[in-house]
Amino acid sequence: MEKLKAVFQGKEFFVNLFGQDVYAVGGYVRDLIRGIPSEDVDVLITHHPVEEIIKKIKAHGKVDLVGKSFGIIKFTIKGKTYDIALPRKDTPKESGVKGHKDFLISADPDLPLEKDLERRDFRCNSIALRLADGKVFDPFGGLQDIKEKCIRLTNPQSFPDDPLRVLRVARFASVLNYSVDPSIYEVAKEIDLAGLSVERVNEELFKILLFSPLPSIGLEELFRLSALSQLFPELYDLTLSIQDSIFHPEKDQFGHHSVWHHTKLTVDQAKTLADLFDLPQEKKLALLLSALYHDIGKPSTSHWEYKRGRMVITNNRHDVVGEKIVKRIFNRFKIFSWDGYKLRKMVLVLIRTHHRATELWQNKDVVTKKAFNRLAADVDGEIELCVYLDEADRAGRKKKLIQGLDRQAKWLLKKFEELNVTKESIKPLIMGRDLIELGISPGPPMGKILKDLYKLQLDNEFETKEHGLEIAKKLIKK
Repeated sequence: MEKLKAVFQGKEFFVNLFGQDVYAVGGYVRDLIRGIPSEDVDVLITHHPVEEIIKKIKAHGKVDLVGKSFGIIKFTIKGKTYDIALPRKDTPKESGVKGHKDFLISADPDLPLEKDLERRDFRCNSIALRLADGKVFDPFGGLQDIKEKCIRLTNPQSFPDDPLRVLRVARFASVLNYSVDPSIYEVAKEIDLAGLSVERVNEELFKILLFSPLPSIGLEELFRLSALSQLFPELYDLTLSIQDSIFHPEKDQFGHHSVWHHTKLTVDQAKTLADLFDLPQEKKLALLLSALYHDIGKPSTSHWEYKRGRMVITNNRHDVVGEKIVKRIFNRFKIFSWDGYKLRKMVLVLIRTHHRATELWQNKDVVTKKAFNRLAADVDGEIELCVYLDEADRAGRKKKLIQGLDRQAKWLLKKFEELNVTKESIKPLIMGRDLIELGISPGPPMGKILKDLYKLQLDNEFETKEHGLEIAKKLIKK
């Protein structure tokens, strides 16, 4: 493949200004070769100092100089933002963390193109496309790796210098559905990941969950790369925890009925449901994190119990224990809100309640609206997420991906609809201001009355504000 046609808004603009010295690089070129063109383009300009580049482009759009020594410019024109870079080189220096190196990154407009491509992590990302004529520059065999769908290192010697690359191996293998060169595992197991910021770790994990066709691929790569044991020890414990082979017949290729294998299948099923119902990104992430951590309490609650004529592995209260464990995990990774969405709160309630939907189904002949109200309130009105997690968990006993909602999930959603239990219907009818009008001052007594009233509302003791106020008057007299 000697030439490749790049098609993106702004191509001609860059060629007119910089001629033969402007290239598309990195993921854009890789995906163009894969037949998946993207509008997100990283532009590399050679033989032009940063001041000259700024001078040429600033009359046409907004310029934001990220770092002069880095040689990175963010340029926005007609509502589209491009990352423009000069050729760069990394000079490693010892960091304060044992086994780690920081980098002095410096721009050099006359650095050979090959040297800039050499600093990139994987060969499939170390390809450049000259915009003027479509010529492809592939000094490290990236085209072959794309053809073979394999992740290989551009520079094995420099790979350990940046621990984040270990997580990027997992992410790219998962998002691209590529295999990993086995030699990478040998290098990765010696790399200390302790110095990585929690923000960067979160970013890589979230991308694996959100953008992988099958997130289980990336999760398994984290395991193989020794990243799971270093960064996610609670998930690593799942790999060593077995499940009852009758209740959980799913097993990995080596015959292990581990909680880890079930967890990976559950995450894949949750991703399928999230895509099928086109969930917004924040709810998709909440569902996927809940699937990832839903059984995190099993290792610490596993014990053998004689029941139904045999010894059975049980995990009583693993949902409640799991919620506490995830609180600690989220504290460690500083996970609270995400783009304004209360991610932490939602994941915790989904984990705590992840068996409740099935309990409604199992008792469908006698269950009342009261139980549906309480579950809806406990999941903050996110009924669909609760039902989707329930189905993903059940479907995590098989490899075949979900095609749609099963009978149990359909019944649950239909029942919530028939009973008119919604996010709106579970909102408290009686508020503090209503009690103030009845002569109750703000304070603990008011709080207790409001709490009691809400319980009564969920128990269908009243369905209108007027009726609720009558009950409130009786509670006040008591």
